[in-house]
Amino acid sequence: MKVKDVLIRDISAVFEDETIENFVRMCSMQSLSGLPVVDENMVVVGYISENDVINAAIPSYFSLLQSVSFLPDTHQLVQRLQKIKNDEVSKYMNTPAVTVKEDDTLIHVADLIIRRRLKSVPVVDDQGRLVGVVTRMSVLKGAMEKGV
Repeated sequence: MKVKDVLIRDISAVFEDETIENFVRMCSMQSLSGLPVVDENMVVVGYISENDVINAAIPSYFSLLQSVSFLPDTHQLVQRLQKIKNDEVSKYMNTPAVTVKEDDTLIHVADLIIRRRLKSVPVVDDQGRLVGVVTRMSVLKGAMEKGV
C-alpha cells in the first residue's frame, strides 16, 4: 500500500510570513494540530504545530527560575501568547519539514510518524510542492480498510 492510497488532498497550509495568531485560528477552525509551511510556489519549507507554539509561549523552567517576574500561573502563558501572536510562522516552524512522496510505502510513513512522534506528514511532488498530507488516522483507516 502506498501513501497515494491514503493521502488527504483537500488540505490547508500557511505561508512563512503569516502570523502565529492566523495559524492558531486556522488550526482551531479545522481541528488540526499543525500545518505545512509553504512558499509562494507551494513548496514545503517547514512545518508548524500546536506544540511548537506552546513551546514558544512557555519559557523553559530554567529561564523561569532566573526571571524576577516568575509567577507560576496561567497568566504567564496568556502574556507570552499575546507577545508572540504577531510573530511570523517562520520564526517557530520546524525546518526542514519531514515529508513523504505519493509512491512511498505506508509502512515508511507509519515508521516516520512513530519514530518522530508526528501527527501528520506533508506529501510532496518531485519539486517539493505540497500535494496533500497523511495523518495518523488516515494511515490507520487505510490499513484497516484496504489492508497493508
